[in-house]
Amino acid sequence: MKFICVGRNYSNHAKELNNEIPKEPVLFIKPDTAFAKPGDDWYIPEFTEDLQHEVEILIKISKVGKYIQPEFAGNYYSEIGLGIDFTARDLQDKLKEKGLPWEKSKAFDRSALIGNFVNKEKFNLDNLNFSLVKNGQIQQKGNTSEMIFSFNFLVSYISQYFTLKMGDIIFTGTPSGVSKLKENDFLEGYIEGVRFFEVKIR
Repeated sequence: MKFICVGRNYSNHAKELNNEIPKEPVLFIKPDTAFAKPGDDWYIPEFTEDLQHEVEILIKISKVGKYIQPEFAGNYYSEIGLGIDFTARDLQDKLKEKGLPWEKSKAFDRSALIGNFVNKEKFNLDNLNFSLVKNGQIQQKGNTSEMIFSFNFLVSYISQYFTLKMGDIIFTGTPSGVSKLKENDFLEGYIEGVRFFEVKIR
């Protein structure tokens, strides 16, 4: 299992971090050791002083695919979910300044929180509301209609570079509202008002 993550797929998030709006998807990979599940204790790593949350709609790949055409991409996933791409923002900024890869700030152990999955037919994927609630207040709120690159486009595009295998998970990008986390913060993730995960920061 691998996690393929899409950066800057919501223009409002790209702007809040002073990044350019991409003309093609920005991709990075998290290894299987990044996996974290709701209910586990989650500790802020010692190497960052600015850990931030990025809530994202997830796609779970259901069969092997390579060079998938966009019109067939929907056949390669049947479930969607919600998760968090945890980011050591201070470390990422330092790496970006030097033109270095992001992995240390994005792909560290337990940096990919994976919530529940449901059949994609339950929702309208082109107009899907999702949010992250931090300590009882909405911190991030997005709708898939605001995505720069659609789910099917992403599956097709990613498959040109990486063979997609059963169980692989695509993080499809985060809306604006990312913020610094501190000890005892309580996070909840929702799709269309249904809670998909909760986690407490230790």
